[in-house]
Amino acid sequence: MANGSRMAAWEHWGAELKYRRELAGLTQNELGRRVFVSGGYIGQFEQAIRRPQLDVATRIDEVLQTDGFFERAWRKLIDDKRYPDYFAAVAELERLAARICDCEPMIVPGLLQTAPYARAVMRAGDPFSEDEQIEEAVRNRLDRAAILKGATRPVYWALLHEAVLRVPVGGPNAMAEQLEHIAQLAREHKILVQILPFAAGPYPSMGKMMRLLEFDDAPPTAYTEGVRSGNLLDDPATVKGVREEYDLLRAIALSPEASLALMESAAEDFRRCETTT
Repeated sequence: MANGSRMAAWEHWGAELKYRRELAGLTQNELGRRVFVSGGYIGQFEQAIRRPQLDVATRIDEVLQTDGFFERAWRKLIDDKRYPDYFAAVAELERLAARICDCEPMIVPGLLQTAPYARAVMRAGDPFSEDEQIEEAVRNRLDRAAILKGATRPVYWALLHEAVLRVPVGGPNAMAEQLEHIAQLAREHKILVQILPFAAGPYPSMGKMMRLLEFDDAPPTAYTEGVRSGNLLDDPATVKGVREEYDLLRAIALSPEASLALMESAAEDFRRCETTT
C-alpha cells in the first residue's frame, strides 16, 4: 500500500472511530478511560495523527461493540508485517517525531545499528530462522534508520551504558565498525550520544530500555520494551516521570565529548583485537 493510500486509509479509520464513538454517546475522554488511553489520544486517532496499538484497537471494538471492525482494519493497514505487532505503532511514531531520546543498557539502539551488528543481534535472538528471514529483518531495521539522515531528521539523543561498548556483538570487526558508525554520526552532528560509565554505579531505571518521543503538534509519549513485548505509554504523569529519569541520567553520564572519546577508544581496542586474532 502506497504511503498516500495508507494515510487516507488511516483517516478513514479515524473518521469511523469518531462516528462509532458519537453513535455510542461517548466523549473522547469517556472512551479513552474505558480503553486505558487519554482522551487526547482518542482525538489524535480520529485525526489520523497517531496510530493505535493493536490492543487499543481491540479494546475499542469491545467498548463500542463493533464486532472486531477496528482490529480487522488495523491488521489490514499494518499489512507489510515488517515489525512485530507491539512495535508497529512505534515505527510509525518514529517518522513523525521531532525528538527521540533512547536509553539502552546493553545493546546499540535499533536506529543506530549497522548491518553486521543487527544481523548478530537477530541471529542470537532467533537461532533457528532461515538466513533469508534474518536478512529481511536487517533490511527493515536499516530502513528505519534512514530517518536520521534526511533534511527533516528528528533530534536524536542516545544514552548508552558503557556495557554497550564492551559486549562483543558479532565479533571484534563488527563491533569496531558499529562504534565507528555511531561516532561518525555524532561528529557529523546528526546525533548526540552520552555514555553512562561503569564508575557511575547504580542509576535510574537500571537495566531498562526506555524511549521518549516528542512531537511538534502532539503530546510526547514513552516506550519501554520487554521480552517480545512493548508498552507505549501516553499517560501525562507517566511520560513526565520518564522525562525526569532522562534528566537524571544525563546528569550522571559523561559529557558528549568524553563519551565520544570513550567510544572511539573502545573501537580502537576492537580493531587491535581483530588484528591479533
